[in-house]
Amino acid sequence: MDNDNDRRPNLSPDSGSGDSGPSSFLSGNGIWLLLLVILGAFVAMRYFQEPAGHQISYSELKKNIQEGEVNSVRLSDQLVVATPTNEALKEARKSTKDQNMEVWRAVRVRDDAGLIELLEEKGVAYSAEYQTGCEGSYVWVWIAPLVIMFLLWSFFMRRMSGMGGRNNPAMDFGKTEAEVHLEEGTGVTFDDVAGCQEAKEELEEIIEFLKKPEKFTRLGGQVPKGVLLVGPPGTGKTLLARAVAGEAEVPFFNLSGSDFVEMFVGVGAARVRDLFEQAKKKAPCIIFVDELDAIGKQRGSGGFQGNDEREQTLNALLVEMDGFDSRSGVILLAATNRPEILDPALLRAGRFDRHINVDRPDVRGREQILEVHTRGVVVGDDVDLSIIAAQTAGMVGSDLANAVNEAALLAARRGKDEVEMDDFQDAIERVMAGLEKRSRRLSDKERNIVAFHESGHAIVAGAVEHADKVHKVSIVSRGLGALGYTLQLPMEDRYLMTRNELRDKISTLLGGRGAEDIIFGDISTGASNDLKRVTDIAKRMVREFGMSELIGNVNYSEDNDNQMMSLPGGRPDYSDETAEAIDQEVHGIIQNLYRRTVKILEKNSDLLDEMAAYLKENEVLDGEKLESFMDRVEPLDDDEEVELSLSQPPASEAPPAAAPGE
Repeated sequence: MDNDNDRRPNLSPDSGSGDSGPSSFLSGNGIWLLLLVILGAFVAMRYFQEPAGHQISYSELKKNIQEGEVNSVRLSDQLVVATPTNEALKEARKSTKDQNMEVWRAVRVRDDAGLIELLEEKGVAYSAEYQTGCEGSYVWVWIAPLVIMFLLWSFFMRRMSGMGGRNNPAMDFGKTEAEVHLEEGTGVTFDDVAGCQEAKEELEEIIEFLKKPEKFTRLGGQVPKGVLLVGPPGTGKTLLARAVAGEAEVPFFNLSGSDFVEMFVGVGAARVRDLFEQAKKKAPCIIFVDELDAIGKQRGSGGFQGNDEREQTLNALLVEMDGFDSRSGVILLAATNRPEILDPALLRAGRFDRHINVDRPDVRGREQILEVHTRGVVVGDDVDLSIIAAQTAGMVGSDLANAVNEAALLAARRGKDEVEMDDFQDAIERVMAGLEKRSRRLSDKERNIVAFHESGHAIVAGAVEHADKVHKVSIVSRGLGALGYTLQLPMEDRYLMTRNELRDKISTLLGGRGAEDIIFGDISTGASNDLKRVTDIAKRMVREFGMSELIGNVNYSEDNDNQMMSLPGGRPDYSDETAEAIDQEVHGIIQNLYRRTVKILEKNSDLLDEMAAYLKENEVLDGEKLESFMDRVEPLDDDEEVELSLSQPPASEAPPAAAPGE
């Protein structure tokens, strides 16, 4: 490892071998720049050497000579240049308003032999100028522009060609865009990473190898060449890679998969080779490639012609991973949130040997993440991070960081000296449901519909057994399209869901549509998003989870990303009869649960009216008032549940139509 950390390393392997003296300048493109400067200076000298003159007619010039206003004359084939006397010069400058004028110029009439006689008669000194073809005006009008264009063309062609030398900027197309961070550059350790304890434990071995490689190599052991970090967006994969470099105190090459992709075929492959060449010189070190799927997508998928540039880049990466020795001290870390589309050749043993799952944090992990992000925040005594962690199930590290920042901004906007618990509660709602828009004014009719719609969601959630607890009900608009919302916060992490839990979730989502149907005898577009989610859950129950007696324990999921598991053209690999049976099962599940939802709301119709009336008056229902309403919800009896589960929807009954928008 290079101990000279105060000097930034050269990214190009050839950058340190060039000579920076005058000979290097003259041997490269500098010679053409020098020629351009000389030519421009020569043109400028010829222009500025000529005295400033005023153009007059030939007859006027002869008149001035006749009147004795000329001291001397220079004659050429085309021009007569006359130098006036001092008195005449003053008058000429005054009449022409040109204080820089020094001579008169007139186009010569060649057949006028009397000019010489007039000059001799008046005693005016005259001389003739000798001109060659190279010094005439034709040189500057025609030849000089051609020379300049040729020099410029040569200059740019040398830059664009591959023959311009090793220091040619055009050759940088094949150089990696990696940004090298030494120990002080990352500034991140495992103390700054929370919520992924298992992933950190897996990476401890990598850190120990980078610090003490002889501990493993003395027995012939080899550390994995490649480590793939897999997880949803925002879970801290990039932060974790930086922490590994910070803990190991080694150089850190940080790139994105898109840095290798260019419009020119072969450039990405050249950058891959250049990257590994630099890494070997800086070993032990870490190469981190974020968004690996940008170059590592499966080759030849979908029956379409592949991207030549991307595939060549991937091939170069595979070859380089085979070519470097795992004992050399170069560790390749990569991150992706789409591992299913990666090429199998990348994931085989000997390349990315180890896959580390950086999943969504559990409740303890979320509390640790909140502790990290609240280090620089003035937090009130009433703030309990464990409660906030329990209310943010499903959130990743970036979501929690955003919630902490929103809470601090809200507290500052409210003029507080510290961030209190209600600020965190409002921030969580803002992250989950979007920005509150009280400026969006609804008509009385729309407020009435939204109030009953959200009350229907809340009542059904309180009536079924497996629904998440209702935390808040509001008819204040939030986000891009939500005119109201019912906020349900799970109090524990869930990794599995049973069929009954999914059925209760569908019933809760249908509560808004059912309330509108019961109260108004009509339905609105407000349930469009609810119906979309309901349909998705029902389809997955039938096609993926085997929760239909008719379809059975078969998985018919349509994975569009994995085209090798489907027929060409994107068609599912099952028959039309099976597709029709799936549609009928999805329709039957939704319709049965919709009747169940309507039955619950009819049983609690009085409570539905009261809750909607309170929302229309106060806009928000939460806290003890919400608890008092939810305690009065009456669930269905066991006999009613059995009766509804045995009944089938009429054959002529159509599924609820999805509205065009919420």
